[in-house]
Amino acid sequence: MTECKVAVVTKFNAPLEVWKAPLPDIAVGGALARVEAATLCGTDAHRWQGHLTEGGGVDLPFIEPTTTPFVPGHETCSRLEETRGQLYDLMNEPLKVGERVIASYPHCGHCYYCVVTRQPTLCAKNLSFGHSAPGAMLGGCAEYHYYPPGGSFIRVPEEVSSPLAASAACALRTVMHGYEQLGALGSHESVLILGCGPLGLYSLAVAKDFGAKRTLVIGAPQARLKVAQQWGADAVLNLDEVSELKQRRQWVLDQTGGRGADVVFQCANSRALPEALQMTRPGGRLINIGVSGGPPIEFDPMHFFKQVRINSVVMAEARHFYQAIDFLATRRRNFHFDQLLSGQYTLDRTGEALKAMSEYREVKPVVLPALAN
Repeated sequence: MTECKVAVVTKFNAPLEVWKAPLPDIAVGGALARVEAATLCGTDAHRWQGHLTEGGGVDLPFIEPTTTPFVPGHETCSRLEETRGQLYDLMNEPLKVGERVIASYPHCGHCYYCVVTRQPTLCAKNLSFGHSAPGAMLGGCAEYHYYPPGGSFIRVPEEVSSPLAASAACALRTVMHGYEQLGALGSHESVLILGCGPLGLYSLAVAKDFGAKRTLVIGAPQARLKVAQQWGADAVLNLDEVSELKQRRQWVLDQTGGRGADVVFQCANSRALPEALQMTRPGGRLINIGVSGGPPIEFDPMHFFKQVRINSVVMAEARHFYQAIDFLATRRRNFHFDQLLSGQYTLDRTGEALKAMSEYREVKPVVLPALAN
């Protein structure tokens, strides 16, 4: 085989096309893998809508602009089909053709961020998936995925399905990165999660697993909040029913002894960050994961007297991918993770999946490498 089918965004906010793209040459240390499943997240929807067409510039060189045509999908579980040279997983165990894997993004390995600060997600040569030209084969909405040298492979155990493993390759690994930045979570601490999409639901699961005293979720629609309740959220608030910030803030105060939440995970979008700051108790901690484009955000400067520690999260490192897969494998009896997966789509229906995601009609849609009959 010299080519394969790929779903291609040719115009922003428009139906996708299915193209045939040539398979790339495999570099030493690289691999070509057959896609088992791809899942979509909010970033895929934002790229499809044309919200991320500007790069990060001098301050954020690792953020590349999205240009058409491109193949979406940066959450992918694949089965190794061809490698060049012996490859090893993150635990330095040799990999074999036929094994299922997810993979971290390649980075240069020798710049200031890779070597000195050990923050490879900030590497200017970080190669993220899901927004490259069809010939690069770096998107999951395709029959095959190419993995260039420089990333790390994580084996997928038998007990983790391919769609769930795919979701670990972005949503859950980013949450794991966020909890690492948070540090220890005390058994006396309350955790508030803004947003109940994949990021918010996984943040809830980890908070419960880590022993938070009380977990609160604000989000919409009701179907997603229902999953949060089934996963053990102590209280939920429907954003569609309580539109006024003042009422939402009072709800949080009522749930936390009048102080505000000890820990807040902002998993919605950039516009929610000022609200997240208001709902964090004085001296509390705020992890900002949900990021979207748009105009600058305004803050009340007096809120910075609250002495809140704010951490922002971009992508994740190889160990977070490993932690995500391990969490799915070992906590599956505590959480019905399959409830996070929603509709299944074939390659030629990828545009429908992206539209449904952008309209919050899906939680985590699955794209399978096939065409509709």
